[in-house]
Order: sequence, then structure tokens, then C-alpha cells
Amino acid sequence: MINSNFRKKMADSWFSYLQIQICKSFELLENNKLQFTKRDWQKNNFKEGGGTSYLMTGGKIFDKVGVNKSTVSGTFPKKFRSKILGAEKKGTYWASGVSVVAHMKNPKIPALHFNTRFIVTSKEWFGGGMDATPSHEDPRESKIIHGELKKICIQNKKNYKKYKKWCDEYFYLPHRNEARGIGGIFFDYETKDWIKNFKFVRELGLAFIDISNKVINRKKSFKYSKKDKEKQLFKRGRYVEFNLLYDRGTKFGLNSGGNIDSILMSLPPEAKWK
Repeated sequence: MINSNFRKKMADSWFSYLQIQICKSFELLENNKLQFTKRDWQKNNFKEGGGTSYLMTGGKIFDKVGVNKSTVSGTFPKKFRSKILGAEKKGTYWASGVSVVAHMKNPKIPALHFNTRFIVTSKEWFGGGMDATPSHEDPRESKIIHGELKKICIQNKKNYKKYKKWCDEYFYLPHRNEARGIGGIFFDYETKDWIKNFKFVRELGLAFIDISNKVINRKKSFKYSKKDKEKQLFKRGRYVEFNLLYDRGTKFGLNSGGNIDSILMSLPPEAKWK
């Protein structure tokens, strides 16, 4: 039987490893001519953990991409405890995870989002997912993304239809009555069979790297117009609205004493509204 502390160490180590692999892969897409800037942060003088943020801007591929990893602990504010599984009474928690948001220079390439996390309260569970937000419809691209995610789910005996539906429902802007993007998969509260869930989370992380490369390499040379760029900027506005109004990760970070700059890393460098 693997005890809780060992499970925490395993998850924490994996997320650190994955963060570096994603950064290396993205730097390679920039032909190693542009590198991430690293910034460490701490929570309560490291008494409650901290994290590392990698940020890269102004590239030929990436307009802005952030790859964050954190491992933190503490006590949730009382008003927030009822929203977190297992935190209703004491409110104590431990959480580790990696989060990626990539906003592309070329508007023909979709914005990509990925995160996986392991959270411990009086319960333990994995959560996360991957989704894409294009500003231009591309059925072939959608087929590639959803096909790869479906394959990972099937290989790990996960319910792809459930995860896809959850993603579609989660990344939705009710005030606009529209989806944020084309979806992907989203899952949370995976509490049973830690070993199998950890395997799924690891394979999903590696699949994200592979899917990102396929999507970007297919379109990195596509030409685009000023009108295409305008359309991308308006779509980014929707991205901002969702992340500030509805995103669980944003709310979790703000209510757990996380680093503000890392939490808001998901926001694009430029956006527009009509």
C-alpha cells in the first residue's frame, strides 16, 4: 500500500519533470532561438510551499506561453471550503500540479490549454484536462486533437464521452451563450485507484506535448491576414472573460494564497472587445 506522503512525492516529482519536458519541446519549436524566463515564488516563506513559472513571449510561434508548476499547502478560507471536496470541515489542503496556456502568434493556430493536478484534503483526487481555442474553424485539426485524446482515454479505460461532455459544459460562457473553443477533455475528482489514475495523468501530459507539436507544425507556415489577426484578438477576449469569471483554477489559486502573476499567466498579451 502506497502511503499518502509517498503519493504526494510521486505526483510532485512528475509535475516537475513534465514542466521541463514541455518547456524543452516548446523551445525546440522556436528553434531554440528563444528561451523561457524562469521565476520562482514562495508561499508564506516556503512554509506552505511555492512554485516555478516559466514564461516565453514574442516568439515566431508563441506570442505568449506560460508553463507553471506549484506545490502548496494551507487552509482554505471558510467561505470557499464548501466548494472543495473533503475541505468542508477543517479546510486544510495540499495541492500539486502543472498548468500550461499557449497563445500563438499565427491566428490560424489555436490557443492551447493543459493542466493536471493532485489535490489532498480529507480526500485525494486527480483532475485536469486539455482543450483548444481556435479563432478559425478547422475540422481536420479538431479531428486530430479529439482523436488523440480519445485514444489516450481508451488506452487507460477512461470514459472519453463523459470527459468530452464535461469539457464542453465547463468551457462555456453562459453570458455569451457560446463555447470558449472546440473543447477537449476535462476531468475532476478521480478518487479511485491512485496508481491507474496517476498513469493516466502521466500519459496525458506526454500526449499534450505530442498533440501540441502536431497542431503547431501543421500550421506554423500558414499565411494570415490583418482580418485573421483581428478575429484572433476578439476570440482572446472571450478567453479572458472565461478565465476571470468562471475558471476553477483561477478561483482555487486566489483562494489558496497562490502567486497572482502565475494565476493570471493564462491571460493573452493582447485582446479586443467590440
